[in-house]
Amino acid sequence: MSKPLKEDYIIRIKSRIEQRLDEPAAEEEKEEFVELMTRGSFVLKGGSYYVTYRETETTGYEGCTTTLKIAADGSRVAMLRFGKGGGAGTQLLIEKGRRNLCHYETGFGSMTLGVTADEIDCQLTEKGGTARFAYLLDADSAELVSRNRLEVTVTHVN
Repeated sequence: MSKPLKEDYIIRIKSRIEQRLDEPAAEEEKEEFVELMTRGSFVLKGGSYYVTYRETETTGYEGCTTTLKIAADGSRVAMLRFGKGGGAGTQLLIEKGRRNLCHYETGFGSMTLGVTADEIDCQLTEKGGTARFAYLLDADSAELVSRNRLEVTVTHVN
């Protein structure tokens, strides 16, 4: 039996997704901003920071739990999403200088996407802090799907 998540941190996530649309579209269709503030857990283990939180209706992944595993040296970020809901089973591995094929679940089914890190900046300490990372998603290496930027801020609740 798993013990309940110790949610003694405020996790603030700002995400910006730039769609790569070939056909003309209104600016608001090309960019999507989502900001989430929730409680979650934060721990340093084996050279990586683990940020874990429950998804909400706001993100479209209600019923899922997401864990971000951020290497302290900024070399890689793994995003793992499990549970019930449209995005369950997603596993993205974002590494500097390397394209990884990753399993991505959507509300319409699953797909394999190429993921390449644009930047990873880890300013986390054992007390919290901020990590920023950006990555490109592509379908079959030819077609760029989107450029995603995330800023994750972790603050301890007193």
